[in-house]
Parts: sequence; C-alpha cells; structure tokens
Amino acid sequence: MGVPEIFENGTYSVIRRAVVIGNGFPGSENQSLGLVRALGLYDKHRVTRPRGGINEWLHWLPISLHKLLYCIIRRIYSYLRLIASRRRRLSPLPSEKGGSVGLSSILEADSKRIVNMARESYEKDGPLLVVASGRDTISVASSIKRLASEKVFLVQIQHPRSDLSRFDLVVTPHHDYYPLTPQAQEQVPRFLRRWITPREPPDEHVVLTVGALHQIDFAALRSAASTWHDEFAPLPKPLLVVNIGGPSCHCRYGTDLAKQLCAFVTNVLLSCGSVRIFFSNRTPKKVSNIIIKELANNPKVYIWDGEEPNPYMGHLAWGDAFVVTADSVSMISEACSTGKPVYVMGSERCTWKLADFHKSLRERGVVRPFTGSEDISESWSYPPLNDTAEVARRVHEVLAERGLRVRP
Repeated sequence: MGVPEIFENGTYSVIRRAVVIGNGFPGSENQSLGLVRALGLYDKHRVTRPRGGINEWLHWLPISLHKLLYCIIRRIYSYLRLIASRRRRLSPLPSEKGGSVGLSSILEADSKRIVNMARESYEKDGPLLVVASGRDTISVASSIKRLASEKVFLVQIQHPRSDLSRFDLVVTPHHDYYPLTPQAQEQVPRFLRRWITPREPPDEHVVLTVGALHQIDFAALRSAASTWHDEFAPLPKPLLVVNIGGPSCHCRYGTDLAKQLCAFVTNVLLSCGSVRIFFSNRTPKKVSNIIIKELANNPKVYIWDGEEPNPYMGHLAWGDAFVVTADSVSMISEACSTGKPVYVMGSERCTWKLADFHKSLRERGVVRPFTGSEDISESWSYPPLNDTAEVARRVHEVLAERGLRVRP
C-alpha cells in the first residue's frame, strides 16, 4: 500500500499514449480514433496524409508512396522555381486554403520519425500504442513495429491481406473472411481462388467484429443530445433520419435507387412527425439532386445543405428511426449502436462480402429492409452493436497477457 505505481509495476508496463495512423478517409480514420477513445487514451498523436492541392491526385496511393511522390514533385517544383525565379513566372502550388502546400502532415507519416519518438520517450512514458486503419497504412505501421518491436504495440484495423505476425492485433469484420465460405468459393473460378485473400481462417492475432468501429457510445450520444437539444427537441415525433452514402464496387446504384428512395420516404411520411436527410461526402450529385428535387419542398422534410455545423451526431442522438443506404458499413454500424430501428435501403444490390454483412445483420435482428410500407411510429429494438467496446476489452486482455496495461 502506498507504493507509487512506477515502483510497483514499472514505467515500461504502462501505455499512456497512442499514435493514430490515418489514410485521409474519414471512414477508416474514425475506426482508429474510436478504438483509442474506447481505451481511454486521450493523449494521442494523429498522423495522416494532407488534403487539398496536388494531394487530391495522390490520396488513393499508399501513404509511403504518396510521401515519396510528393517529395519528388516538391523537389522538381523547387528546382523549376529556382530556374524561373528571375523570370517571376512560377506561382506557388495551390492548396486547400489558398496558400502553398506544406509537407508537415505527410512527413509525420514517417516510420523512422515515429520510431525515434517511441525510443526517446520510452524511459519516461513507456510503450507506445500504434493504431492504423486501412490497407494503405500497412507499410508504415508494420515498419514501426519491425524497427521498435519492444517499444510499440501495433493494432491494424481492416485485414492487411498479408502476414499477420507483423502486427500485435488485427481487427477486422467477419465478412472479410467471406471468401473462405463455400458460397464464395462457388462464385470464384477455380484457377483464381488462390489469389483471393484471406486464404487462411483467423488466428490468434485476429479480433473479429460484426461491423465497423466508430466513436459512438452512450456518452457521445448523451453529449450530442445536449448540444443539439434546442434544434431537435421541438421537432414533431417520430423523427426519421435518412443517411445516404454513395455507390461502391460491391453496391452499385444510381438515380434509380434515388427515385425509389424518394417514393418510399413519401409513402411513410404519414407515420412520421419529421424527416431529416443527410448526404455523406460520397453521395453523387445526380443522386442528391433527385432527392432534393423530390423531397425538399415537403414541410416535414429537412435536407442538410452541407454547411457547418454537421448535424450527424444530433441525428443519431435524437432520431427515432433510421434509413441508411446499404453501401455504408460505417453509417449502418453507427446507427445500429443506438438500439433504435434501422432500415436498410438497397441491400439487394450488394454483392460479395457486403452482401454477407447485411445477411449477418438481418439474422441478428438488428436491421430490416426499407420497403416504404413501414409505420415509423411503431418502434422495435435489439441489443445495440458494441464492436468498439468489445475490441477495446480484447486489447486490454492481450496487453495483460504481455504484462502491459493502459492507463489514461
């Protein structure tokens, strides 16, 4: 009793800080931030690629290649600017805010720099938790682990499609293993099966989830309910929230789905007090334009115009029921964390592992298809999806097995 923690357990057994390696896509980065938040680590460094300017042409590349190409482009530009300086013909590279594009963000996604930080601060702050999400972060994250294996605990979110032993934990949804199922094998020609990953069932490195990780929990919803009280509390009930994503390779749709969605929403308006429609940054203009044209003039309907503040958290907190397009695993997972009715639009258009995701949700009774015949005033419930908290518990267990623990 009364023995300071540093003498009882040692500084080297306590994780107090985290580095989040993002790829610039909100859906991926939100998973890492959600896990770090669930672990109670608020001392975190966020490493991501920059946005704006020439980076918009490079953001589909892995971070390490993005950095390399950007540095090459920057050197070429500097050389040309030096040559042209006497002629005053060269203008600065454009950026998101109108100034010149800086390298500070992208240079942070440097495995050696992060390793040096881990080593230099190890004596004082103990091991470093590194959480990365997205396959284009794999090279940076695995390099950090290889160069500082004893000083870093690495969690990779989304299956890396490579040697799992390079990571301490891999967090991935069940449907990432759909290629191993008999149904999937029947869909793939025999000569191609060896190239479909993953090829092995999950091992001890893998933590399986139902959907995507995120930052939505009871505390976040309670805070959002308070923040958005004045705007949402007076709205007629029930409040139906419609979240619209965008087509993907495994869930293709266009204006046909938009028209069908408008018809279905119109059909359920009688049982709604009010409707709020939210477009993600992936929603095609041709889809949003149809929905705005068909529904914007209805007095029960409000369509967010994209201006700040973003009401997304307010929608989750105050919505009584949700309609979500089938393409977005993230938005569906977040809506399902509320325990409120969730209707999915367009799941019949999904293929491959995304179809397996929707099948698993329906079997759990978490979602229902949106048909336009629903009575929104009739509520139903289910045990909320709680993947983020469950993964956090598993991280604590694995750390404890190695004599480590998280202390915010």
